[in-house]
Amino acid sequence: MDEMPQDHRPTKCVRVLLAEDQGMMRGALALLLGMERDIEVVAQVGAGDQVVDAALSAHPDVALLDIELPGRSGLDAAEELRTECPDCKVLILTTFGRPGYLRRAMDAGAAGFLVKDGPVEELAEAIRQVLRGETVVDPALAAAALSAGPNPLTDRECDVLKASVDGATVADIAGKLHLSESTVRNYLSSAIGKTGTRNRMEAVREARGQGWL
Repeated sequence: MDEMPQDHRPTKCVRVLLAEDQGMMRGALALLLGMERDIEVVAQVGAGDQVVDAALSAHPDVALLDIELPGRSGLDAAEELRTECPDCKVLILTTFGRPGYLRRAMDAGAAGFLVKDGPVEELAEAIRQVLRGETVVDPALAAAALSAGPNPLTDRECDVLKASVDGATVADIAGKLHLSESTVRNYLSSAIGKTGTRNRMEAVREARGQGWL
């Protein structure tokens, strides 16, 4: 990666950790952000379960996290960073502008949430803003989150829906979550009712589409 001569950079650059599972996207973002005079990408990872170790090693000021990461989601990584690296600000960057994701990101301690279709100049400025202690949220997504309302599903209902993918039976879900089969059926019935769907697969699709899972 071509870098500007060191003497053209300010004494104190914003140190950025970049977590993105698509190698080409990750490389492009690192290259473009590295062209900003006051930003330095100090670590790059392709999986969510690599984020905290990389942060503990590289000491970034800002972690730029995708949501859909293998190993652990960017939202889960953000929550762990809040505990393990409290001085590191988190900025969520995602392709999926789902209202529920925004609420979950804020609950996880993220300082910002942007979708990937914006120019890199806006992303660079967002990095500077969260470092200054500001909150940065995509305006259209903020409006959608407000109109969508809160997630109606309980944590346990979300757990059961997540465990329902890939054709898992009620017995499979019960064994995985250490619940009785009747309890699993009750949670599934409640989740189906709250999502206004006809069966658990439709409930999973609806919950994912809203960003609740």
